[in-house]
Amino acid sequence: MNFDFIVIGSGPGGYVSAIRASQLGFSVAVVEKADLGGICLNWGCIPTKALLKSAQVMNYFKNCQAYGIINDGNPKPDFEKVIARSREISANMSKGIEFLFKKNKITVITGHGKLKSANKVVVTDNENNSETYSAKHIILASGARSREIKGIAQNGKNIIGYREALSLKKLPASMVVIGSGAIGSELAFFYSSMGTEVTLIEFMPEIVPLEDVEVSKQLARSFKKAGIKVMTGTAVKNVDIVDNKCIVNYTDKKGENSIESEIVLSAVGVTTNLENLGLEELGIKIENGKILVDEFYKTNIEGIYAIGDIVPGHALAHVASAEGICCVENIAGLNPPLVDYANVPSCVYTSPEVASVGLTEQKLKEMGKAYKLGKFPFIASGKAVAAGNRDGFVKLLFDDETDELLGAHFIGDNIAEMISEMVVLRKLNGKAKDLIKSIHPHPSLSEAIMEAAAAAHQEVIHL
Repeated sequence: MNFDFIVIGSGPGGYVSAIRASQLGFSVAVVEKADLGGICLNWGCIPTKALLKSAQVMNYFKNCQAYGIINDGNPKPDFEKVIARSREISANMSKGIEFLFKKNKITVITGHGKLKSANKVVVTDNENNSETYSAKHIILASGARSREIKGIAQNGKNIIGYREALSLKKLPASMVVIGSGAIGSELAFFYSSMGTEVTLIEFMPEIVPLEDVEVSKQLARSFKKAGIKVMTGTAVKNVDIVDNKCIVNYTDKKGENSIESEIVLSAVGVTTNLENLGLEELGIKIENGKILVDEFYKTNIEGIYAIGDIVPGHALAHVASAEGICCVENIAGLNPPLVDYANVPSCVYTSPEVASVGLTEQKLKEMGKAYKLGKFPFIASGKAVAAGNRDGFVKLLFDDETDELLGAHFIGDNIAEMISEMVVLRKLNGKAKDLIKSIHPHPSLSEAIMEAAAAAHQEVIHL
């Protein structure tokens, strides 16, 4: 069969690319060897948020007396049902993608796709039957998987990756989480909330090391208050299995030591899915495990494109979607704007949540860039105090000369829903004064944005 587009992979990059291409009048096929929606919908973004909602509800039960609610019982999680709810939500979301494909007349080809030429894809199904399809344009969106490192080989039982962490049969008594990025921090918080004794180990000096240092320190304090043991500046050498227990051997500033745990979760990043795609045979250029592309995601081979985790840049679902849309619209001749990688929001859905966009304060100092800082703590927010979630703050960084927003760094309750205001403001070259003079609803957490901007101009009211 012949199509205008064949997309290999149906994650947030692949399925969004396919739908946009169909909207623009192209005939489209998507090749997927597993469930529609890719890792994000099935083993990443969506199921983790379902688990984290259960954690939030559990924490409300634990602390309900602080809200004037009597709890004479002993609330505890039904772990199997918590996991089952998460899996059901993922399954329903996958069916939603199937519906969207049917609505947009997109052909789904089940199997593993491999490039045969610049305009041909061979798809092999589970029974090893192969068929060849052709297309004018082929988009590679094969995504990534949990990265394994030397000495911490995942066995799927007591040394696991994020995928197994989302589907454990029983709640472990103890867990060591290696790596404190979004995946590690979110799952550390979830399991701690469920009752597991959690130790979070990070090689860098701070957890969530890509975030502003003040945010990282606040999250560490909140984690410790929640009962999570946080170990930073710690290098894990290897994990030994002794009597079905994990012995995590590590080195920190005190020297070599070890910690015992029932489960070890390796959350040290992801590695790209580039194997058996036919890249080498066609001479597609790869560097440091990523496919090299131009600003519109074209590879060095005419007619073949790549987006998402397999190209240099942010390994985030929303970035993959933006790249896919940009790629397809450029092919369609719509002259779309380039994806602005300097204005990509990042969110960590722990409690408190973390959200940011733009430059950190430490980066501005490294650059020698003059800036104004405005900060507003949620302890001074009426809405946050009423909700009982006062940990955190809004921190805004403005250009000292132009007053434009350089960076926004939030930590607090539900603040992932607020960061988009900062993304739009940066896109429009907005200034601190624009925020100060924009009326924000009262009471709301978003008032902290207005107050932080005011603080940068020494005009803050409620602090």
